[in-house]
Amino acid sequence: MTGKADFTPEEWQTVLEAPPSAGLIVMTAQRGGTFRESFAMAKAYAEARQQHGASQLLDEIAEARPERDHTRYHSPEELKAAGLKHIQDAVALLQQKASSDEVEGYRKFVVTLVEKVANAHREDGQNVSPAEQAALDEIKAALGSSA
Repeated sequence: MTGKADFTPEEWQTVLEAPPSAGLIVMTAQRGGTFRESFAMAKAYAEARQQHGASQLLDEIAEARPERDHTRYHSPEELKAAGLKHIQDAVALLQQKASSDEVEGYRKFVVTLVEKVANAHREDGQNVSPAEQAALDEIKAALGSSA
């Protein structure tokens, strides 16, 4: 099983930053609902912790306080570009060091998280706005996931 000990501190930081970065991409795709969306992200981590033991990698990620890049971005577009790169870098690292099941589990965790964020606040009568759906599609593409 793959865990934190299999990564350098910098690599582990990359793995930890990708899920909340993905959540922030969705949160900034459409104005409004930030509180509910933040709560949804926290709930995704709590639910992952409840599945303790299914994967050492996901257990250690879910137990860690969600990490995010502390760089100050000047626009949502800048945040999105950096976030998508974090996601791609994290998946590339995992593909080198983790089993294919662990990589797929990580992808599913991130997809579940961003879908919870997108569905947390209705915009214009829709559960997921077109801008949020576009963000979800870009995140899934960065993950290499069709989930």
